[in-house]
Amino acid sequence: MPQLIFVNLPVKDLETTKGFFGKLGYQCNPQFSDENTACLVISETIFAMLLTENRFKEFTGKEVADASKTSEVIIALSAESREKVDEMADTALASGGSPVKDPMDFGHMYSRSFQDPDGHIWEVMWMDPAAVASNDC
Repeated sequence: MPQLIFVNLPVKDLETTKGFFGKLGYQCNPQFSDENTACLVISETIFAMLLTENRFKEFTGKEVADASKTSEVIIALSAESREKVDEMADTALASGGSPVKDPMDFGHMYSRSFQDPDGHIWEVMWMDPAAVASNDC
């Protein structure tokens, strides 16, 4: 079985956040969702657990950062083409997201960023497969 990743994010309004990501084409797995939690399926191996702030606090015991004022994490997702980067970023911005910075274009790599309604930063990026294959790092 491949290793899975579950990114846990606190949200102010679960329904608003679910609606935002629904407009980006993502669905929630109802098996792992309830009135305080939504399991956002990003891919077969990547999930975002969207937790109301009170539910999130139960896991940490710490105060929850206000992502609209404090940077906590940047979640980067790959896209299959430059066009898909633009499509996702444009859809996010039209669906209630806000821009973070100007697009970055290095020729072999292209990315755009946006904030979701809770202020979490998402970056969508494309890399030229030929450039990736030639990297020895």
